[in-house]
Amino acid sequence: MRLTVLAAVLAGSAVSAAMAQTTPVGLWKTIDDKTGEVSSEVRIVDNGGVLTGRIEKLLRKNVKPDAVCELCTDNRKNQPVLGLEIIRGAKKADDKAVWEGGKVLDPDDGKEYTLKLTPLEDGKKLQVRGYIAFFYRTQIWVRAQ
Repeated sequence: MRLTVLAAVLAGSAVSAAMAQTTPVGLWKTIDDKTGEVSSEVRIVDNGGVLTGRIEKLLRKNVKPDAVCELCTDNRKNQPVLGLEIIRGAKKADDKAVWEGGKVLDPDDGKEYTLKLTPLEDGKKLQVRGYIAFFYRTQIWVRAQ
């Protein structure tokens, strides 16, 4: 009996771990859509069904560790880029493996985009798409190990 219970618990844990990987929650290496360069590491967390994401590590060459978001226009203006919240308010769409409705900030130009997050390849990659009206930018981030 104990062996059956243990097997059920382990199987449930494996399913939970696999399902957790198909969400945007976790640590991601951001890839610049213009240069293809790894830019930073962003941690996305779930706060009661609402996703937020902060820059945990700056990885670009020639980036100052004390850089601030000079071009931001809200409460993030002149805040350090390291630790900056760049994802706000994304929620899971009904019946889809997509998170949307939030905003994503590009700290390089201070622009904030309407956000859509789509896990790809069983959660190994994340499509990050930001929209302003009919214009959009797409980046593919890679889950950090």
